[in-house]
Amino acid sequence: MSRQYTGTTGKVTHCQAGVSLHLASDGASVAVDWRLLLPESWDPASPKADPIKTARRVQCGIRAEVGHAEKWQPALDMIDETRSWGVEVPLAVADGGYGDAAAVRLSLEEHGLHYVVGISTTTTAHPEDARPHTPPCGGRGPRPRPPTRSWPRR
Repeated sequence: MSRQYTGTTGKVTHCQAGVSLHLASDGASVAVDWRLLLPESWDPASPKADPIKTARRVQCGIRAEVGHAEKWQPALDMIDETRSWGVEVPLAVADGGYGDAAAVRLSLEEHGLHYVVGISTTTTAHPEDARPHTPPCGGRGPRPRPPTRSWPRR
């Protein structure tokens, strides 16, 4: 266990956290895959590694190849694994912990998956053809500053 954020409490607390993948229909839901989210302090390859916690990995049955990953990375790995079993994932649904990560949304699109994800109130969305521009100065007040580019150029 380690201090980390958990959505269950809505704060950083001493806990274990995991990610699960569920398949659902109108009549049922079943967990088909799950992963432990390993904090950086438990990952010997991390600069934030704690020698006492990394030594406990063997006692806890944590395989050597398992390291810290952002919450969304195991979720994408589980979708890929589930699809490799021949199980189709017609729609991915996730909360803002996943939806706020552009890498998740881009990966789901690259895999051709439909998705519905939550996002925080500070996440912005722009049409695909949006381009930053500086409006002309009307002569009153300070000159407009060029916009901050927040999406990749094409």
